[in-house]
Amino acid sequence: MRFVRTVTVRQLLSATVLLSVFALISSRSAHTPDETLARIQFAASGLQQQQQQVDVLKKATEQQLAGVIYKLAELEGEMQQLNMLGNRLVEKAKLDSDEFSFSQPQALSLGDENELLARIEAMRVDMNSKAAQLRALESIMLGHHIDHEASVSGRPIKQGWLSSYYGVRKDPFTGKPAMHKGIDFAGEEGEPVVATGAGVVTWSGERYGYGNMVEIDHGDGIVSRYGHALSLSVKVGDVVTKGQQIALMGNTGRSTGAHVHYEVLQRGQQQDPLPYVY
Repeated sequence: MRFVRTVTVRQLLSATVLLSVFALISSRSAHTPDETLARIQFAASGLQQQQQQVDVLKKATEQQLAGVIYKLAELEGEMQQLNMLGNRLVEKAKLDSDEFSFSQPQALSLGDENELLARIEAMRVDMNSKAAQLRALESIMLGHHIDHEASVSGRPIKQGWLSSYYGVRKDPFTGKPAMHKGIDFAGEEGEPVVATGAGVVTWSGERYGYGNMVEIDHGDGIVSRYGHALSLSVKVGDVVTKGQQIALMGNTGRSTGAHVHYEVLQRGQQQDPLPYVY
């Protein structure tokens, strides 16, 4: 009876082990190839996606690099124009060319990344240098421009004609000889009267004999006057530029018709304005 029980337990144990091994073998032989294949397919799909991303990144990088190179070439073209402009300004201002360096930039290098970055940095330094030199030239040329603008020259009108000269003439009111301390430009009432040089307005209003008058101080003792205006466009203290409208031609004050009485004074003394006009 004990022998039979022992045998039964052993058989049961053996049978359980055998069944487990069989199930394990059956399971591995049935699912492992499918799982492996799925894993291989998943890995292949991931690699393909990564390859596509790499291709997209490469293409985008190439496009960006091409854009950078194109922009650099464009900037170098602008630099060449700035250099030519700078050289012309130096020559026009009669300055020492050794003090201003507007040399042509080197040709664009299409080497590796380090060379390209070095070229960009060199261009940045060059552009900063050119900008500083152009600012200096601007200041110099502006000074020349101010000197030119302040010089009194030209006619005080845009439309009209010279009707009376500087010097002794017959006074239109008394009929007697009298000194005419300016020249007259006749025209249509309301025509613009313009400044013959840049300066500061020192009088703008009615003045005995002149009617409505504008007086401009141009510096260096030079003053210009514009009399008999219909109306005035500037006030005392205004800074005016050469050719700027300052009044409208009129017939105010001691006048017999629409005209501008134009005077040029040097250190307080009236001068013949004709040489300034022509």
